[in-house]
Amino acid sequence: MGALPKRKISKGRRNRRRAHDALRPPELVACPSCGKKMRPHRVCLSCGQYNGRTVFEMED
Repeated sequence: MGALPKRKISKGRRNRRRAHDALRPPELVACPSCGKKMRPHRVCLSCGQYNGRTVFEMED
């Protein structure tokens, strides 16, 4: 005989196990130079700055 489960996992137990699997919305902070929302610890996509210095120039 192969390895089979002894009994069915109940829906409640299955759902409790999956309680932590939901996707959360991304965290957003205000850019200190332009004030637009951005992901933390990343270059701002609207002004091109990170940590007080210009990483890349933005085209107008």
